[in-house]
Amino acid sequence: MSAPLQLALVVAMGENGAIGRDNALLWKLRADMRRFRALTMGHPLIMGRNTWDSIGRPLPDRDTIVLSRNGAFAPEGVLVAHDLAGALELAGTCAARRGVDSAMVVGGAQIYAATLPGAARVHLTLVQDRPEADAFFPGGPEGAWRDNFVETWREAHPAGAEDERPFVFIDLARRQH
Repeated sequence: MSAPLQLALVVAMGENGAIGRDNALLWKLRADMRRFRALTMGHPLIMGRNTWDSIGRPLPDRDTIVLSRNGAFAPEGVLVAHDLAGALELAGTCAARRGVDSAMVVGGAQIYAATLPGAARVHLTLVQDRPEADAFFPGGPEGAWRDNFVETWREAHPAGAEDERPFVFIDLARRQH
């Protein structure tokens, strides 16, 4: 019997909880893109339709599972689920096939809100900025959700030539009760 599927959220947010605007990223952070690739490689990705639209293509060496209520939505190279249970079932099948025990939830706000209660880990990039946005992580970086997690790792990065804002990588694991 295989281990149950674990969910890990991968999110970059501003100090005000901002995660996106007009279906686009808010910052250019090369180090965060490298971390995203390293964390998600070889894992199934669960995302909402707007996040899919912003990426626009399946990412290499990862199974892309898109949650969409649109029954006609069927882009090539993508698995489509019409509800969270269906997405989790697809992710479990993909994870087992790949020999991994987790799926990565990569946005957007509604998908984070739906999966945060069952997430085992959160890989947070906290950007030192408070941009205008139309998409926010539920509760922001210091919301009540943090009470259920313990910080396991932190690494600060200054702004630089490839990273337009300073930021901190923070890994969190769900508290064991």
